[in-house]
Amino acid sequence: MGRPHPSHRTPRPGRTRRGRAGFVLVRCLPFAVIAAVAAVEFSPAHGLYTGPLLTPAPALAAVTMGPVGTLLVAGLAWLLSAATATYNQSWGSGEVYANGLALVVVSVASVTISALRRRGGQELAQVRRVAEAAQQVVLHPVPARLGPVRAAGLYLAAEASARIGGDLYEVISTRHGVRAIVGDVRGKGLPAVRAAAAVLGAFREAAHYEPDLAAVMDRCSSALRRESHLEGREDEDEGFVTALLVQVPTTPVVEILNRGHPPPLLVRAGRVSELQGAEPQPPLGLEALLPADHLRLVESHPFLPGDRLLLCTDGVLEARDAGNRFFPVPERLAHLGGHTPAERLHDLHTALLEHTGGHLADDAAMVLIERTTG
Repeated sequence: MGRPHPSHRTPRPGRTRRGRAGFVLVRCLPFAVIAAVAAVEFSPAHGLYTGPLLTPAPALAAVTMGPVGTLLVAGLAWLLSAATATYNQSWGSGEVYANGLALVVVSVASVTISALRRRGGQELAQVRRVAEAAQQVVLHPVPARLGPVRAAGLYLAAEASARIGGDLYEVISTRHGVRAIVGDVRGKGLPAVRAAAAVLGAFREAAHYEPDLAAVMDRCSSALRRESHLEGREDEDEGFVTALLVQVPTTPVVEILNRGHPPPLLVRAGRVSELQGAEPQPPLGLEALLPADHLRLVESHPFLPGDRLLLCTDGVLEARDAGNRFFPVPERLAHLGGHTPAERLHDLHTALLEHTGGHLADDAAMVLIERTTG
């Protein structure tokens, strides 16, 4: 498997157990209320009228149960109300009829709300399935082996209901070498997804046909401008994309073209270093900030057998813990467990969620590339 499951977070076992225990407790609460009322009402020495306590039971059931379960609780409450009225010989009193009317109103409302909630849950599940399918279209799984490298990719969405956002990545084996892109779209929502899809589509096409890495970046930039024009955004500052292009040929080097993105991190013999470019480059969409010849500077660095390269977005680098401390990416990267890029990336993913307490402030994308020895 070239990519771990694209979940935005991994629940901790303790937190999951506590959540399940709380859910069971809430589900049992309506039955506990009914049992308590029955115990008091049928007690020979009772002097407290507890009938009104049955009214909230259907509403409590609607929180965790479907329409059938809510109707069952409402029926039990009704039976108990009638039984206690008969046992206490209180038929004909205003309290009994007022309580019965309130129970009818709450029961009808609770069953209706439970049905609407279930339908909403089904619709949300369908939307999530569509989002999963969209992710597979926009973000392809990274093959575990591509020519002279092994690789893995991972996407983490900050929003619990999201499956894809403005971060992007792709790794492709071409006749020019293994080429990879990692990027981050400014903004959120559907415009960010469309911009990411436009850049990725251009990269997947150009990576196979353009011999020059700078030409591949130019094609991505043109696709972004077309997408911005179709969306009617005249101000280019409102739709830029930071992008990092990497090429690993058969020779022991890595070629990098960085357009405003965090630099890749190189791991060699347990030491981590940034492959920082000589000159900062503007993101895609902000090309007017520099002359054209400055935008095509491809830099080359040694990339030896056993070396690993991490490409990631600022959602990883700027992740903070409860004490507002940044996630120590170089330190974690130097001591990753596992034997494959997918296993190492999963280890980094786990460490990231532990550092943030399972709550990401921004989307995060990671690609790990390792040059093999043979």
